[in-house]
Amino acid sequence: MESSRWGLIYCPKEGVRHIHKEWEEISAYLAEKNVSYDFVQSEDPKSVERLAAMLAANGYTTIIIVGGDAALNRALNGILSQGDEVRSRVALGVIPNGWGNDFAHFWGFEEANYKQTIDWLVKRRLRKVDVGYCISEAVGKDKPRYFLNCLNVGLVANIMNIKHKTRRFWGVLTLSHVSSIFLLLFQRMEHKMHFKVNQDEIDRSVMTVCVGSARGYGQTPSGVPYNGLLDVSVVSHPEMSQMIEAMWMLVRGRFLNHKAVISYRTRKVDFYDCGKAMISLDGAVWENASAPMTVGIHPEWIDFIIPV
Repeated sequence: MESSRWGLIYCPKEGVRHIHKEWEEISAYLAEKNVSYDFVQSEDPKSVERLAAMLAANGYTTIIIVGGDAALNRALNGILSQGDEVRSRVALGVIPNGWGNDFAHFWGFEEANYKQTIDWLVKRRLRKVDVGYCISEAVGKDKPRYFLNCLNVGLVANIMNIKHKTRRFWGVLTLSHVSSIFLLLFQRMEHKMHFKVNQDEIDRSVMTVCVGSARGYGQTPSGVPYNGLLDVSVVSHPEMSQMIEAMWMLVRGRFLNHKAVISYRTRKVDFYDCGKAMISLDGAVWENASAPMTVGIHPEWIDFIIPV
């Protein structure tokens, strides 16, 4: 495979009627820039992992995802499933085109400016970024799952799961949001969890835990994916007035200042019990995982294409 040729995976947005219009615009600009690439389209979210593994195994050294955080996560896991030799030669890039693009936003990639993104990708400026990992005994110690942005346990993972399911059911974004809010009323707002961060052992009811290598959708705003560390936010169940205040502080980037939030910086988190809470990685729900599990970090583990 010629080294300059991209393997490109297009992941259509769920809940969008004219899904191919965005791709037509992107592909037209790729042609204008004389980008050489081979194109595959995912049939569903879970197929992205298989397609990324196939491209990596077939010698592509640049794999570009046109999609959001969850698609990028599945592509990452597909590439890493091929072993260290493949990991060391593959560079991963993204053209944001999903409902959640937090990792892309960290670097300055924006959905509305795909031309700028492609210009940067063509220049192929690489930076090794950290990769978080999670090992669940229920799945198997030899089957870790990886993440670039964050791992969520509890309410935020529930929200991600509801949004994915309602988008597939309704197919219309507005109806998806309305039904998500309605279904959220029936969710458990907290879970009895038992886990250890640094020297602190936490054994109590918790609303959500975010372990972030990057910003974690605002829950780990100080996290950066190149310091070899994980930021952790533990959120207790606040009163309604405090919850509204917490949402406002989340939007304003002051989430860690809320009194219901405890924050840590670490290299490892050990979960002994999650109270049957849902788990998501970069917005992709990990349906068969449960505690006990270990979350850690591989410093500077894969090449990512960043802006020039």
